Amino acid sequence: MAIVDLVMPKMGESIMEATILKWHKQVGDAIKMDETMLEIATDKVDSEVPSTAAGTITSILFNVNDVVPVGTVIAQINTDGGAEAAPAAPVVPAAPVASPAPQQAPAAPVVTAASSAAPVAKASSDGNRFYSPLVLNIAATEKISMAELESIPGSGNEGRVTKKDILNYVANRSAAPVAPAPANATPAATPVAASPAPASSVVASGNVELVEMDRMRKLIADHMVRSKATSPHVTSFTEADVTNIVKWRDANKAKFEKQYGEKITFTPIFIEAIANCIRKYPMINASVDGNTIIIKKDINIGMATALPSGNLIVPVIRNADTKNLLGLSKDVWFSKCGAQ
Repeated sequence: MAIVDLVMPKMGESIMEATILKWHKQVGDAIKMDETMLEIATDKVDSEVPSTAAGTITSILFNVNDVVPVGTVIAQINTDGGAEAAPAAPVVPAAPVASPAPQQAPAAPVVTAASSAAPVAKASSDGNRFYSPLVLNIAATEKISMAELESIPGSGNEGRVTKKDILNYVANRSAAPVAPAPANATPAATPVAASPAPASSVVASGNVELVEMDRMRKLIADHMVRSKATSPHVTSFTEADVTNIVKWRDANKAKFEKQYGEKITFTPIFIEAIANCIRKYPMINASVDGNTIIIKKDINIGMATALPSGNLIVPVIRNADTKNLLGLSKDVWFSKCGAQ
């Protein structure tokens, strides 16, 4: 029996994980090469994942709404095609569960950076709640105790706490920090931070309309809050006279389209100008990691693009300084088509 592993694909340079939205196939189903196996969502875009082999699906290792790191095996396919290879039920989950603690261990240990190194932890007052490694790592970084983690309502499968749940909790927690307990307080007297009320519990009065955010808007909101905590925000305005650019485009757009089959818009012109500026002043293309300045040699420029839903995504024009105006025009056109 030849088994082929289907892994979570890497959808971009900065994408390290993806959320499973829907399985198009189930255990025991036949599948063809390049046929859609499942739908996934990243911070940037939703995508369909095709099968890398033809055969029969023998196991599905993750559920809908699970957040899976890229490169992780998510399903297995028997390329021999025998029906006997399919088990009666999918295998969930893929990672082992941490061994139970002895009876004398404390009931609510604090999650630390060392403990979060385990591949999967399973700890709660009743021992039935599952936490993914990603959630545990965030809890360790934010100094969230296991008792506090238990109080967070989960929106995932079977009430599981997802990345979105814990990030929303952290945002609300940082906005209203809980005062620390006195040093002589007993464990029973230690206060536990109240969990934030779900958005659906908001009661509005007056002439208003409540609209539940879609997944894309929630991700945008989460990223805006996180970016504020990651780096200082500074805005600078400089006026530029682009009269000559407008005149040049008006004089050449018909000739450009006839010669190359591409319409010349202002976007690739601005991208070319930005790339030339970054090449001249490379410190613009830098970031800070602790006390180290990271100067990036590759000039990749993000381009905001509107989706039909009204949301925005940011396709990246890679190595923009190595492309002429025609190459940039093609990249801009493909980015806009991909967003639609």
